[in-house]
Amino acid sequence: MTGPTPQRPARRIVRAGHRDPVRLPRPVLTPPRVRRRPSARPLWTVLVAILLLGMVLAGRLGQLQLAQHEELAQQAAQVSTREVITPALRGRILAADDAPLVVNSPTSVVTVDPELLLADEDEARALVARVAHSLQLPVEDLWGRTRLCGTEGAPPIPACFSGSPYQAVPIAYDVDPVTALAVLERPEEFPGVQVTSQAVRTYPAPEGINAAHLVGYLGRPTQEEVEASDGRIGADSTLGRAGLETVYDQALRGIPGTAVVTVDPRGIVTGERSRSDPVQGSDLRTHLDVQVQAAAEEALLDAIRSARRGGAPATSGAAVVMRPDDGAVLAAASFPTYDPGIWTSGVSQREYDRLLDPARGQPLVSRLVGDTFPPASTFKVVSLPAAVQTGVDPEGTYPCPGEVTIAGQVFTNYQSEDHGELDLPGVLEVSCDTSFYTWAHDAWVDLGGLGQASDADDRFLAVARGFGLGQRTGVDLPGEVAGHLPSRQWKREYWEATREQTCAAAESGYPDLEDEERREFLEQLARENCVDGWQWRPGDAANFSIGQGDVAATPLQIAVVYAAVANGGRLWAPTVADALVRPDGTVVEQVEPVSTGNVSLSDTVLSVVREGLEDVITDGTAAAAFAGWPHTDYPLAGKTGSAESFGREATSWFASYGPATDPEYVVVVVVEEGGLGATTATPAARAIWEALRVRDAIG
Repeated sequence: MTGPTPQRPARRIVRAGHRDPVRLPRPVLTPPRVRRRPSARPLWTVLVAILLLGMVLAGRLGQLQLAQHEELAQQAAQVSTREVITPALRGRILAADDAPLVVNSPTSVVTVDPELLLADEDEARALVARVAHSLQLPVEDLWGRTRLCGTEGAPPIPACFSGSPYQAVPIAYDVDPVTALAVLERPEEFPGVQVTSQAVRTYPAPEGINAAHLVGYLGRPTQEEVEASDGRIGADSTLGRAGLETVYDQALRGIPGTAVVTVDPRGIVTGERSRSDPVQGSDLRTHLDVQVQAAAEEALLDAIRSARRGGAPATSGAAVVMRPDDGAVLAAASFPTYDPGIWTSGVSQREYDRLLDPARGQPLVSRLVGDTFPPASTFKVVSLPAAVQTGVDPEGTYPCPGEVTIAGQVFTNYQSEDHGELDLPGVLEVSCDTSFYTWAHDAWVDLGGLGQASDADDRFLAVARGFGLGQRTGVDLPGEVAGHLPSRQWKREYWEATREQTCAAAESGYPDLEDEERREFLEQLARENCVDGWQWRPGDAANFSIGQGDVAATPLQIAVVYAAVANGGRLWAPTVADALVRPDGTVVEQVEPVSTGNVSLSDTVLSVVREGLEDVITDGTAAAAFAGWPHTDYPLAGKTGSAESFGREATSWFASYGPATDPEYVVVVVVEEGGLGATTATPAARAIWEALRVRDAIG
């Protein structure tokens, strides 16, 4: 098959002599193109904008470079540097003869590099576990000390770490050097673990004395204390938390050193920029006599044990020896006490709770200044001058019956004994309660009885206040309480504050009490107080006169009262500290005695009181305890007291001063629920007086 025959293009025939026509272009009617120069306005706009931005930037840089240079430099330094506080060596606490009571001793401390603790918690815990195993210590205790106090997972204070995060973290204190050496010899197993020597508080205990409530102890600062210290206190510093350590903390602490260190973004120390060395604190010399302190502690402990053997609870007690002419405290003991050395390596939470446990007697509470007791008959040296001011003749004689009836209530002497007619020294000698009841009731009637709402003319209250009772003595020890003097105003305020609860108790009774006698007593008291508990009744006045009822005083307050009787009426603030001294003995600052006032006592009244107190020792309620005492060579004056409380054993008191002819010491002993003053506190006081007499003979 053949395809179609291709067509040939048509052939164009050009004739001879013929020419194609010429086509001419038509004119186009458009405007001619004009070339113009570009405008410079946009360029200037950009340039102006750049210039303005440059000026703003330059101004800001100038502000930062000139006006805020110091502030920004400080902020920049804070970002990359930290200030680490190095505590100064703390001053010692010394006895009057410079015998050391509290010193600094080196101890071996195992530390861990904080960088390792921050890097990996699992590895850090494994490292601490290996250290604990090597030291044979509880793992959890050591691990807890790596946790910063207040952070998640940290144990409670004081078992956590409260130091600086830029220093090595101590995890074990007082480590045996041989055991610690085994750790140092294996750095590949214990990377970042070091053994350093740190100064800690130790207690030489000369003559075996404790004195814990006097010297006190140290503790770590709170975050608030660190922030408020202006750099004087670091997180790893130690501050006084009790006793003299607290009151004289700043002088003992000295001036800390500082080191400015550089840190990386992780908080790891990379270098040191500057350092200033710490300045050692001053030593504190006290008035404490080591031999007398030892005698006071031993006598108090013996009294507690003796009372308990006799069946009395003897729950707590205190003893104090003070100079009446300036208030210097030569010795003071408190029971129960504690070992101040437990704070050296960080007391555990369980140990701390035990120290505050009421069932264990709250050993941290100082019975010298932090607890009060009804002063009982030791208070009669206050009430007798008050009775004279109400009209009692200091040279007269007065009946001392076995009992008196006041407003339908019977008040008795001890064992209801009738002593017949007595002069005022004789009233003190036999401790005649019924005489004081009568005087107080007569004064109550003269003031208007129940109708008297004001305390202004109450001489018993005024004289007690004049002796400084009901207010703090000003002793240089922390935690002092003011004691209590009841009054008409106080009773009304107390009744108004407690009336609702009192009336509820009067209605419901005390069904939970098993002691029927005590339950009936409390129910009757609640019913009476619900109606007119605001009234100052004759029983209130009677109890006040013999230091019972709601009267409460610290042992140190009673010592101040007897010092005033001994020195003629001058009141002194008791002081334990004598001076701040340098290690070479140079006195930096003397602690001067402070007089807090004078008691207005006539010579006649003072003579009567002193005579009565001397007779107490030779022929009165304290005579048996002082049998065989050299009264002629070393005469004493004192007063027993037995504070009674419903359903409880009596609290035993003895307050005294001597030698009576030229008083040099005041001795006060109290044993809570220890029984009669003559049988418990008085023998203890005699033991202390024996030590003082020997001291004077040697001196």
